[in-house]
Amino acid sequence: YASAVDSGDWDLWPGFFTDDCVYRLVPRENHERGLPLATLAFESKGMLKDRVYGIRETLFHDPYYQRHVVGVPVVRAVRDDGAIESEANYAVFRTKLDGPSTVFNVGRYLDSVVATADGYRFARRLVVYDSEMIPNSIIYPL
Repeated sequence: YASAVDSGDWDLWPGFFTDDCVYRLVPRENHERGLPLATLAFESKGMLKDRVYGIRETLFHDPYYQRHVVGVPVVRAVRDDGAIESEANYAVFRTKLDGPSTVFNVGRYLDSVVATADGYRFARRLVVYDSEMIPNSIIYPL
């Protein structure tokens, strides 16, 4: 996952998810308080593909590279239906072409992973980021 999004091969990103997936970016405060507001919320693989189209064709921004550092996932539960509930910390660094690398976003992934005919896929990826302050905007997937 991190290798695919860090390489900029955006077409790979939706393939990590089930067709009826949920991908949400939520500030930590909202998550802990049970508030539904998300910075980004996608509720199907089709919406992820639409985001890929947006990244390539419609979003204009200063180009940058990003690099994920992801901790070892901790399995929190295995549900009766076989879904794996896991959590992993992450840090994303951003490098603009004319500047040094900086810490862009830090938080944790709360995932629900299911077995499919094509292998394991994310049924849900909740990206809970620690800081309410986001420099500029989030263009690429975290």
